[in-house]
Amino acid sequence: MRIIKTKDYQDMSRKGAGIIAAQMILKPDSVLGLATGSTPVGIYEQLVEKYKKGDLDFSRISTVNLDEYCGPDPRDKQSYYYFMQEQLFRHVNICQNAVFVPDGSNPNEAEVCGKHENIIRDLGGIDLQLLGLGRNGHIGFNEPGPVFAKETYRVALTESTIQANARFFDSPAQVPTHAYTMGIGTIFKAGKILVAVSGEDKAEAAARAFRGPVTPEVPASILQLHPDVTVIGDEAALSGISGL
Repeated sequence: MRIIKTKDYQDMSRKGAGIIAAQMILKPDSVLGLATGSTPVGIYEQLVEKYKKGDLDFSRISTVNLDEYCGPDPRDKQSYYYFMQEQLFRHVNICQNAVFVPDGSNPNEAEVCGKHENIIRDLGGIDLQLLGLGRNGHIGFNEPGPVFAKETYRVALTESTIQANARFFDSPAQVPTHAYTMGIGTIFKAGKILVAVSGEDKAEAAARAFRGPVTPEVPASILQLHPDVTVIGDEAALSGISGL
């Protein structure tokens, strides 16, 4: 595991986008696993800027998203599909038939999860997976629990995650209570993993995830065992890790 400390959020975003851009240049038909939330927004802004400057080509890129809320239609402004369109997809020359997000409006768990796993398999696997880090150590929507989940599944969100996501909604009552998410096993199959973490409120989670014991009670801790993980975090987020 490589941990890179950056000066601030903007610096983290630039370095994160640089890593993804390098992957795209080295392999123009890369399969990218993408994340949502506030942390990767700056990375997506940097990628869009690189595209507009003519430095990146998305025409042969495929993307698979980590997760999606259960309930919202993809056209709903609170869906992760909508988020990805607004933050990245509609600003670059990616083929819309090459972007894949679980269908949160479909209540059939077996159908949604099986389809997502089959898509990843048919694409040949994920070359680079982008992750954020939850305050309780979750990645995707893999919440703390007794075991590491293997494949894409439907998960009940913890109260802390619901509260953390409430800032994106008009009221806490509107926050979905369940989501579809890639399991830890699916994430772990990615060739490379890039974790972006920002802010003092993530410092404890980062220290536990990247320097603590490997345990499903801190889902991100499993990344310590992956052969190719890069963590990029600003000074505040990595303040709990000594020696950086």
